[in-house]
Amino acid sequence: MFNFTEILFLTSQELESGSKWTEGDPSRRAKWWYSTFHTVTAMIGAGVLSLPYAMAYLGWGPGIMVMILSWCMTLNTMWQMIQLHECVPGTRFDRYLDLGRYAFGPKLGPWIVLPQQLIVQVGCDIVYMVTGGKCLKKFMEISCTHCTPLRQSYWILIFGGLHFFLSQLPNFNSVAGVSLAAAIMSLSYSTIAWASSLAHGQVDNVSYAYKNANPTDYMFRVFNALGQISFAFAGHAVALEIQATIPSTHEKPSKVPMWKGAIGAYFINAICYFPVALIGYWAFGQDVDDNVLMALKKPAWLIAAANLMVVVHVIGSYQVYAMPVFGLLEGIMVKRLKFPPGFALRLIARSTFVAFTLFIGVTFPFFGDLLGFFGGFGFAPTSYFLPSIMWLIIKKPRRFSTKWFINWASIFVGLFIMLASTIGGLRNIVADASTYSFYT
Repeated sequence: MFNFTEILFLTSQELESGSKWTEGDPSRRAKWWYSTFHTVTAMIGAGVLSLPYAMAYLGWGPGIMVMILSWCMTLNTMWQMIQLHECVPGTRFDRYLDLGRYAFGPKLGPWIVLPQQLIVQVGCDIVYMVTGGKCLKKFMEISCTHCTPLRQSYWILIFGGLHFFLSQLPNFNSVAGVSLAAAIMSLSYSTIAWASSLAHGQVDNVSYAYKNANPTDYMFRVFNALGQISFAFAGHAVALEIQATIPSTHEKPSKVPMWKGAIGAYFINAICYFPVALIGYWAFGQDVDDNVLMALKKPAWLIAAANLMVVVHVIGSYQVYAMPVFGLLEGIMVKRLKFPPGFALRLIARSTFVAFTLFIGVTFPFFGDLLGFFGGFGFAPTSYFLPSIMWLIIKKPRRFSTKWFINWASIFVGLFIMLASTIGGLRNIVADASTYSFYT
């Protein structure tokens, strides 16, 4: 048997033995646009639909400031990770864990990086289970008004059932088509969300005052809103894995096409996030739902289509985040449990992971609270400040230089977001669970 300590100290070679994907795609044939749609798929997900809700707790000024700051900070840390991918001549750090080992040492690195990366990947997949089920339910309610309503739990189970089949795709490149479709869907439903909100106009007696709540509850909800915004700026947890599929030579290093793709992804990110957040909040004010699509009803066919697009997108996003976890699980089973590589290994390891995320999603389907909790606990470290810490250790910028100040600012801001949103999200999950009828 094995324990978590053994998992942390598995060498890179041990992990690579369990899955073709973790070998890093020996041909490395991916083009720069692969990094664009993989990053878009990883970054733009369920979180975009909760941005108006986060604005409702933060207000116009602070909300816009936090979003702009997050966009700039995470673009900078994405650039740093891309540069660090080949910071040692002749070596490619194909995974976040590999870079963490180099920056923090072979013993401390896994303890710092692996738990955070797993929280991001597993947390995202749990949230996507909830999102996919909710949007399937909404799609059917709009499309078939005479159909017998099904419990939300059943829709989450239906959505989860798809992934028992999709999870058997062998490697990262095999989900490229799914990922491309997901990226197109994310741009489409984000556009529908803000355009429909604009067409809907302001609700009667719209209010932009802060939500009515006692001071303690409001403080925790603000903390949760910070986590929801940080959840929306993902992608760093799989950035190195995406870059690993791009060819690299001394004359044409992989960082050039990867950065080109990342710029494209962040441009798409901006035209999705900011209109949805600002127009959604403008239309509904403090009464906006934690998923803005749920507040929109007309035109019915368009809102139904948008919900179906969300379903397609989170199908792809689930697989993008799950692939590194599959590689980890299979590596452990091969090395520690002497399980023979092959179809049986994939079937058992991957189905077990899908079942786990499905169970948690059905049990705790609190969309906004889950976003805040996982956004703070996982995304704030991996997207906001761990890359900055590794940059300071590896590159050693001159003290009090511009890069030195930027990185330390990212570390302090990221730490605050992590602590505040984790506390807020966890408290809200507990509070909402106390009044929730499970499996209904």
